[in-house]
Amino acid sequence: MFKKVSTVFILGFYTVFCSAQQVRPSKSSEIYRELKTLKHLPKVLYLAAHPDDENTGLLSWLINDQNVETGYLSLTRGDGGQNLLGTEQGAALGLIRTHELLEARKLDGAQQFFTRAIDFGFSKNTTDTFKQWDENSIIADVVWTIRKFRPDVIICRFPPTAAAGHGQHAASAVVAEKAFKLAGDKTAFPNQLKYVNVWQPKRVLWNTFRFGGVNTTSENQLKVTVGQYDAQLGMGYGELAGLSRSLHKSQGAGTQSVAGIRTEYFAHVIGEPAKATLFDGVVKTWTSQGNIDIDHSLDEIISAFNFNKPELSLPALLALRKKVTELKDTDLKKDKIKSLDHIILSCAGFMGEVVTNQAEAVAGDHYNFRLNLISRTENPVVLEDVKWLTQSESFNRKLSKDSLITIQHDIQIPADGALTEPYWLAKPPVNAGTFSVPNDTLIGLPEAESPLNVWVDLKIGSEKFQVRLPLSFKKLDPVRGDVVEALRIVPALELKFTQPLYVVKENEDLHLSLNVKVNSSKKFSNGKLNLIYNGERLGGADVSSLNGKDTTIDYVIPQTKLTSIKSGRIQLDANFVADGVTYNKKQVLIQYPHLSTLQYFSPATVTVMKGDIQVKVKKVGYIEGAGDFIPEFLRIAGVQVDVLKDEDFYGKIDESGGNGKQNKLSQYDAIVLGVRANNTEKKLGRWMPFLWSYAKAGGNLVMQYNTNQDTTVDQLGMYNFSIANKRVTEENAVVTFLNANHKLLNFPNKITADDFKGWVQERGAYFPAQWDAAYEPLFEMHDTDEEPLQGSTLYAQYGKGNFIYTPLAFFRQLPAGNVGAARLFFNFLSAQKN
Repeated sequence: MFKKVSTVFILGFYTVFCSAQQVRPSKSSEIYRELKTLKHLPKVLYLAAHPDDENTGLLSWLINDQNVETGYLSLTRGDGGQNLLGTEQGAALGLIRTHELLEARKLDGAQQFFTRAIDFGFSKNTTDTFKQWDENSIIADVVWTIRKFRPDVIICRFPPTAAAGHGQHAASAVVAEKAFKLAGDKTAFPNQLKYVNVWQPKRVLWNTFRFGGVNTTSENQLKVTVGQYDAQLGMGYGELAGLSRSLHKSQGAGTQSVAGIRTEYFAHVIGEPAKATLFDGVVKTWTSQGNIDIDHSLDEIISAFNFNKPELSLPALLALRKKVTELKDTDLKKDKIKSLDHIILSCAGFMGEVVTNQAEAVAGDHYNFRLNLISRTENPVVLEDVKWLTQSESFNRKLSKDSLITIQHDIQIPADGALTEPYWLAKPPVNAGTFSVPNDTLIGLPEAESPLNVWVDLKIGSEKFQVRLPLSFKKLDPVRGDVVEALRIVPALELKFTQPLYVVKENEDLHLSLNVKVNSSKKFSNGKLNLIYNGERLGGADVSSLNGKDTTIDYVIPQTKLTSIKSGRIQLDANFVADGVTYNKKQVLIQYPHLSTLQYFSPATVTVMKGDIQVKVKKVGYIEGAGDFIPEFLRIAGVQVDVLKDEDFYGKIDESGGNGKQNKLSQYDAIVLGVRANNTEKKLGRWMPFLWSYAKAGGNLVMQYNTNQDTTVDQLGMYNFSIANKRVTEENAVVTFLNANHKLLNFPNKITADDFKGWVQERGAYFPAQWDAAYEPLFEMHDTDEEPLQGSTLYAQYGKGNFIYTPLAFFRQLPAGNVGAARLFFNFLSAQKN
């Protein structure tokens, strides 16, 4: 059901115009492309399941060669994927991948949309997928996007069959076809019609492909040639696509920029078949719509466009705007006025921003902002009014050509101002497969517009424009130069445990530490920290005054209070009550060089692993792979972890003056290779002989999963094994012990079936398919109706030591606080202690 949302409607000759944190003019080549796109009426919606599923080469061609407005609808934000940059998983990774998609769209020019579906990881078929996803709600979201964006052609990346290679891929094709049938039906999702009209696309096509050994193309399919060179871009569309796709950095999706033309293939799915082009039967021009004057005006503007002086087009553009405002089709008018106004303000060389020196602000506090405005045209742009959130100020001031004006103003953030966070993370999800959205009209948007804006009323000629300028933070970075980001609203006081996870054994006290961060100049008095489990207070501390300073509070929960709590994963909640107000939020910041600062909030909670977790290793060497949490987990558990470097393998000069070098590997109880180390650590080829020697001499070598993509070494183990794309995706799949008496299952922790309860997302992936007889498999497991797999853990004795290859998903289980997974992992590390 659609809920009412507060929306600003600008009527008459006013238009809302905004772009990110600043309003900036497009380059001349971009304006020219926007003009040609304005002349073409068709729209295309490309549809798939995840970030980086889209065919960026086709998108780039549609936008830049065909000048067709194009959007990409990704059903998910990629929350279930893996992260090559850092330790973020789940919703945090989805936030990163959302913004990587937006950076990619800045390059190729497409629009970006999403549904509420949560990426829960790999699934093998649509049956499995729709056990997790609410099919009806996803179809509703796709119908909403179709009705709002109004595409003429929908293109699916995948088929609804096993050829899609992933259950969520196939599901994207299923919902696309069903949404196509319902988008034009007034009886389908009628609550949407309060905000949008029904819309019926002309057809759905499947963009067939050659992926690895799978070829779904055919010469009798519709064919399109793409990849042509574009002089205004200085590259071909395939080259542009490579740059765009390479912005999916968290996925390691770096892609070659391939020059030259290639053929794309399309199979008919539903609707009116296309025989010659993607747009057969689609209304393509204004003249076909009966608006020949608009067509002629655009022809003249495009023909006369001066790349060095785009402002010369302003009189004709303003005259065209009057014609467009007279359109009877309100949806088309609204859509094209938005595009036209972007062009007009770009031709005027208009830039606007509202900035302060502080990155964070607290609701109710005052901050000094600077409104910077400039126009680069002889045609006068008049600043009529400025609305500073709650105050209006009249100016009636002409912006002199190329002269920056700055207006200082004190702004109070509204006392009820919402925290800055992604709208889909503001509330707990509806279920494991669906995000909760505060207002249903936000569905589809990559992110919500800022609610804190300065509105600037401009007049160019006789036309009026209303420009939205979000409150922003601006700083000069010594490396990056000017950095302009969204002003982030934060709580007056934040709580955060100093560790992301705690490990406590049975009959031990739990030592906790919390940081109380003060963001406001307000002085908090008579504060009380509360630690809560399952709604009951376990303890806390009184704080007489914070005096505007951050404070770290240490607290011990005695084991006598923990004895009644069942062993396993425990969630502790914290809040801080001061002056009658309860604070219970912790800020999560995500900062990578290729993205703006990302922020969301979660409850001030921490996971405690309570149980009989025996740890017999003291010192571990770690070879980093894709970002994972395991080194930090080991340190939390009291193990010394050294991240290994070149000198640890080759040794270093004896500082006493001798010429000998010493290899330091023998000091470690175990050496662990991180997730996908063979895909990410390019020195591994030089290191492997030393690792084998370490194991042969009595060491314990534990290797986590790798893939066959972009590998460094061909042979990972002392004895051969081959990795395959075999996995167990059902996290509750039954696990059979092949040798219950094996030392890895008995020391220092006795492993039972209970240790495989409560796993998250999956058992493991990329199991070996074949292995040397020297290896002993430990477990057998499988997904429903599939053949048993025995490659989840392989053990081999090598010389005096041990080698273990385990693609079990420890990198997911340990951050989730799974005690059984921790017990098993410590057994693997302790193999040489037994």
